[in-house]
Formats: sequence, C-alpha cells, structure tokens
Amino acid sequence: MACPFHQSAELNPTLLALDWLLGVWESDEPGEGSFSSIPPFRYNERLHFSHVGQPVINFMFNAFNAENKKPMHRECGFIRIQPGGNRVAFIIAQNSGLVEIEEGDLTGQQLTLHTHALARTSFAKEPHVQQISRVFQLRPDGKLEQTVSMAMEGGPLMQHLHITYRRSS
Repeated sequence: MACPFHQSAELNPTLLALDWLLGVWESDEPGEGSFSSIPPFRYNERLHFSHVGQPVINFMFNAFNAENKKPMHRECGFIRIQPGGNRVAFIIAQNSGLVEIEEGDLTGQQLTLHTHALARTSFAKEPHVQQISRVFQLRPDGKLEQTVSMAMEGGPLMQHLHITYRRSS
C-alpha cells in the first residue's frame, strides 16, 4: 500500500542520508527468531517507510508467522535524524504495549540503534524487556538486513531476530 502523500511531498533535506530506507520492503526468506524463554520461530515481515515532507520518516512493520500466516508482531512510529549530524532516533509503539525510543548512529547505509527509553502498559506480559539493540544495513546486493537483540529483566543482551528484505516498491 503506497502512501498517497509520498509521491506528492518533496523529501525534506534533513532526511537525504536516510532516503535508502524509503519504500516497501518484504522478507526475502523467512526471518529467524529465538530467545531463551521461547521456542525458535520463523516469520515473514513487511516494512513500509514513507514521508510526508516533514523532517521525519513514518514507518510500519508487520510480521506474520511463516507457517500459518497469522499476524504476529507489529510496530509503527517515526524516525528522526539530528539536523547536520548522524544521530538517529526511532520512536516506536508496539502491539505488545511496549513503547520505546532507540537512538544511535547512521554510518553510510547502516543504522545502529540502542534503547534510550522504554515504557509499557501496566498489564504488559512478564518478563519485561529491559533493553533492545537493532541494526539495519543496506547490503551491496541491494537487500536490507535487520538484526534485533534484546535483554529481559535480569538477563544479558541476546540476538532475538534476524531477517533480510528485498525492496518491493
């Protein structure tokens, strides 16, 4: 689904360094998820990065179980870049009730982000996520790769998700 404003709005110059993210990306092969407290799983995901001319990128991530196609994890939010710099912030709301701000650096066509702030609904499922680290990288073959690591209460930061996407529009 294309954003109706994307075609008509000129990209804000602040976002030029992130223009490689814009568009719709779909998992090339099912991604792999694992964590110490859950069985390993495979998933497909669609990412949609758009803009409306403001100095912010809008995004929506939708994951589906690779076997039964049922909806899984959802995230939506905004990406901001520090004007004149390489600091980037992801402001994210998740369907699990978690809201987070991840901040990090843009180096070429790689984003490396870490938890800056977390908040959750009062009835969020335990154990609670305490830290998230995320790396997006546009590979030389034109595919987008994402690795997400996570730490739960009292545990170390561990890889949770790994997936590769191809641009579909």
